[in-house]
Amino acid sequence: MAEIMALLSKVSQVVTATELRQLLVIVPAVLAMTGQVTMLNTSRWTGKGGSYPTIRRFYNAQLMWLRLNWSLSCHHLKEVGGIFVLAGDETVVTKSGKKTHGLDRYFSSIYKRAVPGLAFFGISLVSVTEQNSTMMLMEQLKKEESTNTKSRPSAKQSKGKKPRKQQAKSKGGRPKGSKNKNRRDCELPAYLQNLQGYFQQVLDVVGDALTIPYCVLDGAFGNNNALQMVRRLKLHLISKLAKNSALYFPYTGVQNKVGARRKYGTKVDYQQLPARYLKQCVEQDGVRTEIYQMHLWSKAFPDLLNVVILVKTKLDTQERAHVVLFSSDLALAADSLILYYRLRFQIEFNFRAAKQYFGLEDFMNVNSRPVYNAANFALFLTNIANRLVLQRRQQIPAFGIHDLKAEFRGRFYAAAILKRFPAFTDNGFIDRLLDSLSTIGAVHT
Repeated sequence: MAEIMALLSKVSQVVTATELRQLLVIVPAVLAMTGQVTMLNTSRWTGKGGSYPTIRRFYNAQLMWLRLNWSLSCHHLKEVGGIFVLAGDETVVTKSGKKTHGLDRYFSSIYKRAVPGLAFFGISLVSVTEQNSTMMLMEQLKKEESTNTKSRPSAKQSKGKKPRKQQAKSKGGRPKGSKNKNRRDCELPAYLQNLQGYFQQVLDVVGDALTIPYCVLDGAFGNNNALQMVRRLKLHLISKLAKNSALYFPYTGVQNKVGARRKYGTKVDYQQLPARYLKQCVEQDGVRTEIYQMHLWSKAFPDLLNVVILVKTKLDTQERAHVVLFSSDLALAADSLILYYRLRFQIEFNFRAAKQYFGLEDFMNVNSRPVYNAANFALFLTNIANRLVLQRRQQIPAFGIHDLKAEFRGRFYAAAILKRFPAFTDNGFIDRLLDSLSTIGAVHT
């Protein structure tokens, strides 16, 4: 309990005294409890001051989760130092019913289909030094209405009606007087404007305390709109392109004396990449991995891209597959680009822990504010658990969140036993009791 109080004392400046007391009751209970993490089940594991109405008031409070997460972790992150990357990703949690705020059908990568549930977008700070993610913010996403811009199929003509005369087709080519569009100053879609606001909130809170040069997003954001959104945040984007993306080498031939300068050269052939761009080749476990880096043009982007292509080939069957990563930072080395994109998956581990241990998949709140608080509280607990696990790994390197839950559950049982038998107060008995109960259900002890 003392270490929980020490961690939560760091957030005392951004919550009220009542909210701090509620956190001191709820956090140890969730770390110790078994079963679904709901308001009712949490109230059964809390001690004095943790009644169901108290927990319900906590979930209905207006909490500043971004400042809570930053206050909890800022001192540790400053000590770690080095480069941090801003990572963002979407997660879907399944929900049943009809009245939950934001309930709709969203595509789930786990189920490989659209499922009824809620969608959230999480933003985290990933330390390159520790290769660990700290969640900063979770925002609920709503399914946009009328996102399909395709026209509806024309109705069948009834018999007896003459078809309308077709208008004369306009001449092909570019309309007279049209001008080139500035693709750097493009208007962002509504959802990207919202995401830009979320990222800007995180950057404003962090300020100059950390070095954050890159924003890492998955392949869904491998387009010019996402690139311009990140550039407006004064960051560089690291993302992934489709494996069949049309990329071109810069034109190096003789330019025509009349007309626009040619900028697109030969199209990239992924089956025959030039050997001069090969940066690394490694053979391991029957698989050859080749890493190519080059500066390429894409007609979908206004500027040169720093592209890294990873090619994996099975030596026995010669099966070949490749991945295309890119960054807007032309000076970024290939190994760093691959490392930063790989660190994006740390946010997935946070989502997994929040769903498995801290109620991101379990909560039964319905209204907007409780749903928002439940999702952010699950990620807040993940940050606390990661800090506690990091401390214990100095003695047990393989220690994990499952072992942490077993430890807190053992402490809970030990406290309940000592209340029943107050005569056993010698320190040796208490230590032996805590050691024996804290290992029940643990994997690494």
